[in-house]
Amino acid sequence: MTESNWKVVVDSDRLTISSDAFTFTTNGMDPLQLETVVADLQSAVRGTYGQYCGLAQAAEMVGERWGFLIVRDLLAGPKSAAELHAGLPKLSVKLLSRRLNELEYTGVVRPAADADDQGEERYELTEYGRAAEDAVLSFGRWGAAALAKPRPDDIVTDASLTIALRAMFVAEAARDVHTSYEVHIGGHVLHLHIDDGTLKVGLGPLPGADSVLRLGVALQGLVTGQTTVADVLSSGAVSIEGDPELFTDFVTMFQLPRIPSPKVHV
Repeated sequence: MTESNWKVVVDSDRLTISSDAFTFTTNGMDPLQLETVVADLQSAVRGTYGQYCGLAQAAEMVGERWGFLIVRDLLAGPKSAAELHAGLPKLSVKLLSRRLNELEYTGVVRPAADADDQGEERYELTEYGRAAEDAVLSFGRWGAAALAKPRPDDIVTDASLTIALRAMFVAEAARDVHTSYEVHIGGHVLHLHIDDGTLKVGLGPLPGADSVLRLGVALQGLVTGQTTVADVLSSGAVSIEGDPELFTDFVTMFQLPRIPSPKVHV
């Protein structure tokens, strides 16, 4: 690999990258604009990993920045570009459009048959794209084990919670279980139907739910074993409506693997 002779100069209103062969100057310093510029440069020079390997092929299809999170959000259901952007606010509209085009080209995403409430085109995963669910859930479980405290600008969305619950669901612990929950987490309300080892997650309240759980910010401690049902109930961190045993069952059915991991911000 040759040594890079690029020179980077940051002024108050622009970024200049230059070498002996070229000079490139942006029109502004908006972080979203800069990310789009970087993506444009990557697209212009992108090749392949040169590996005849399924993992390398997958990384070429969804491994570019934001690709995994777009797939995650579409696993929760079809969405328009505006809906995807609302859930991924740090992703510029231009870069989102490019990623959607790339995912459509590789057969992971396609336009959905129906529009959203505003008449905008929606996107959905293809059959091939949906087949990535197990990999996405496994990757999410692996990453969740290293989560530290949220950063000030970190957000949680309906889609991310939906996929997180599906990732944490322990099907074996839910055998012969037939119950429903209304779950409140950090201002989000979801409902769960559990039927003999299967889980369905929906958005919003569930009238007649067997149990209503107001978990606040206690969920991570419960699913990692850092805190117990008795602890969160006695401290008032969690409130429940319904049979307390259903809360104990919930914690048993939603867990993360106990693996040694760093608690880091990347």
